[in-house]
Amino acid sequence: MSVAYSSWGHYPEARNQQLVMIDSRHAALPDIEGNALPRGNGRSYGDSCLNTNGTLLCSRSLDRFIAFDPVTGILRAEAGVTLAQVIALTLPQGWFLPVTPGTRWVTLGGAISNDVHGKNHHVAGTFGHHVRALELLRSDGTREFLSADAPSARLAATIGGLGLTGLITWCEIQLKRIPGPWLDTESIRFDSLADFFQLSADSAASYEYTVAWIDCLAKGRTLGRGHFIRSDHASGDPSVPVPGDGQKLTFPLMPPMSLVNRLTLRPFNTLYYWRQPARRVRSQQHYQGYFYPLDGIGRWNRIYGPRGFLQHQCVLPTGVARDAVSDLLKEISRSGQGSFLAVLKEFGNRPSPGMLSFPRSGTTLALDFPNTGPSVFQLLQRLDCIVAEAGGALYPAKDARMSPSLFRQGFGASLQAFQEHIDPRMSSDFWRRVME
Repeated sequence: MSVAYSSWGHYPEARNQQLVMIDSRHAALPDIEGNALPRGNGRSYGDSCLNTNGTLLCSRSLDRFIAFDPVTGILRAEAGVTLAQVIALTLPQGWFLPVTPGTRWVTLGGAISNDVHGKNHHVAGTFGHHVRALELLRSDGTREFLSADAPSARLAATIGGLGLTGLITWCEIQLKRIPGPWLDTESIRFDSLADFFQLSADSAASYEYTVAWIDCLAKGRTLGRGHFIRSDHASGDPSVPVPGDGQKLTFPLMPPMSLVNRLTLRPFNTLYYWRQPARRVRSQQHYQGYFYPLDGIGRWNRIYGPRGFLQHQCVLPTGVARDAVSDLLKEISRSGQGSFLAVLKEFGNRPSPGMLSFPRSGTTLALDFPNTGPSVFQLLQRLDCIVAEAGGALYPAKDARMSPSLFRQGFGASLQAFQEHIDPRMSSDFWRRVME
């Protein structure tokens, strides 16, 4: 059937896509005309999960567990299994995801294809570091068993490869042993960008998870102020009630315009900054609220209205990150087009396993902007210039509009090697855009 899927960001919309459900990991790929693209749960923000005038190979029906060893924590499952399903099976037996992004509604195949990262990159690296093996189904019908025990260029191309090397049918990952569903957390309200970098340096060696929310509309001496959150897994207080499935409400409808706008952004950022009167607050949080706060609101992307939103997530090299982040925040503050989801985090030094993996040593800043038309695209271009001058890169899974030149700058060192592993029948709107 022909579908007009958009990404989770509701921008851009891709038309005339043929949706084909993959129901069995044992079956051959169906006969298709033109090109195809594997698609998981469609949680990519930009156009890496879209294929205009092509076919989407939907893997959500590949949702079966194959094997799980509760002694070693090794899990084998089909590629359409979501992180939420993994947690539901393994957490009661003392195991958790070694790396998790900010939503549990991504599939295992999607987590590998985007080589997702989390708040513990400085300790655990990316999701791809914990992939033990996978099966890759190519469009010519061949099946390739790729194993971390026998590292190969094909495996490196598939991890972070945006689905372009073929369809992942199943994978095997190493989970992490944890004492329970709780985390001991400390939230520190800080006053400036310099404070963030000091807190990050002080916390990296002693806390597994570190991240900061920042007020991207602050100016002057308070530029970069925010909340720094650091935490570790804990056994937890058994008397504390455990939340339900983590989703308490669903945004009921698409408003005619974005509810995130100039009138709401500054009050929100100010109130959020001062929501914690004390400088430091210690608490015990359930993993759902800590890792997946937005999952508590179903279809939260509707808040941005029918035109959707764009995320700008960059990584900036260590030596220039402080000045570059400062320049980015100054540009955003001047524009008045802020983000209420502004997240700042320092990556560790562990090299990523994928040729096109985004994480690398440095600082990453993630910002969501409502699609207001030309003004926001002009702002994003100015931010791109700062990133390019600093020698940084943008995250393909979150991007809907970066230029081919910026993509080549950020990933060019591995680009030629990666292209040798692209399945000749696989393509995407993102790939055609950045490789034009």
